[in-house]
Amino acid sequence: MRTGNIIVGLDVGTTKICAIVGEITDNKIAILGIGSSPSTGLRKGVVINIESTVDSIKKAVREAETISGIEIRSVCVGIAGSHVKGFESYGAVGIKGKEVRPRDVDRVIESASVLYIPLDREVIHVLPAEFILDGQDGIKDPVGMSGVRLEVKVHIVTGAVSSIQNLLKCCEKAGLNVSDIVLEPIASASAVLTEDEKDLGVALIDIGGGTTDIAVYRDGSLRHTAVLALGGNHFTNDIAIGLRIPMHEAERVKKRYGSVITGMVDGTEEMDVAGSDRQVRKIPRKYLAEIIQPRCEELTGLIKRELENASDIEPCLSGIVLTGGASLLEGIDRVVEAVLALPVRIGIPEGIKTTHISPALGGRQNTISSPMYSTGIGLVIHGFNNVEDKIFYGDLFDGIFDRMKGWVKNLFGVNGHELAGKRMSIKQRL
Repeated sequence: MRTGNIIVGLDVGTTKICAIVGEITDNKIAILGIGSSPSTGLRKGVVINIESTVDSIKKAVREAETISGIEIRSVCVGIAGSHVKGFESYGAVGIKGKEVRPRDVDRVIESASVLYIPLDREVIHVLPAEFILDGQDGIKDPVGMSGVRLEVKVHIVTGAVSSIQNLLKCCEKAGLNVSDIVLEPIASASAVLTEDEKDLGVALIDIGGGTTDIAVYRDGSLRHTAVLALGGNHFTNDIAIGLRIPMHEAERVKKRYGSVITGMVDGTEEMDVAGSDRQVRKIPRKYLAEIIQPRCEELTGLIKRELENASDIEPCLSGIVLTGGASLLEGIDRVVEAVLALPVRIGIPEGIKTTHISPALGGRQNTISSPMYSTGIGLVIHGFNNVEDKIFYGDLFDGIFDRMKGWVKNLFGVNGHELAGKRMSIKQRL
């Protein structure tokens, strides 16, 4: 909900649902409240049980309201899942006057957005990468420049209609209006990437519970997105099977003792593990690393293949930024660095302060600056930069396609006016 400079980000993840109430003061974000609840109604980032998801959203929102003292009615929500696809498009228009005006920029982006999209998919973002004026490329803001032909390269992100609809319905049933829908790696990038990294070329790898989200930036603009249906829950599942223990115990063991490099673990070190019969036994910690390491190598291999598929982008990368809850596993940055042969750092939200100590943070204010909250905090940041008075409704056929027609504000800003592609309604497609 936005009241003055207050906005709420809702991270609907596979393992947890997190509502974060933020306030911008002096160009810094202050967290007024955070609510977190286990997520039981999603699989691989997609809603599979509406009622369970609604209950989890309500619990997270209620906790955030209690801590912040703010009634939450509107949220900026993140979306992910293997159904999300990104691709490049191109548009060109003639300039009618002597110089480029804002409406010329709108026209050229609209021309890049007019393309066939299957009826079962919907546009989430249309993000300009660069403008070309009379053959001169690499232009970020063409407004005011002289020329006769304006071209643009854009990155378009689409998602499955059913997945978007179910996510909106869950928010609606929880009593919330959705003010904006944001691809989660784009939100995470707002929280953890620096402008220098975006200019030089960087790949953000957000390893969540059910999915691993990838966003590649170059020359300050988003150039490639992808979602892999593999995440931290797959590590947990392997541990549960390998050690023959319940999933909740496997998750606890992973967080406390997990390592992705067997060589980093002392062969004599042991850990206490509770089986399904509640009997606690001691197991060498090295067994755990031997289970996790192959799955981590598999995930890193998929990431490498995805980056290689973007052949014009991969050679230009200067580094990798890991974020998300699974990035906290010991040694995962070393594995990624070895496989991708690029510098790797763990991305945490910067410049964050809390005004209240949340029980969700275990009474520790600095815990909010953790990779697991990158998406939620990024949604708050994105909301302040982009959200206007638009609402998305759960009934897509009567609401969302007629309301998702506004321009999505350009991430690098062109004279402060909005840029993005117009959403094609179902009526237009028919």
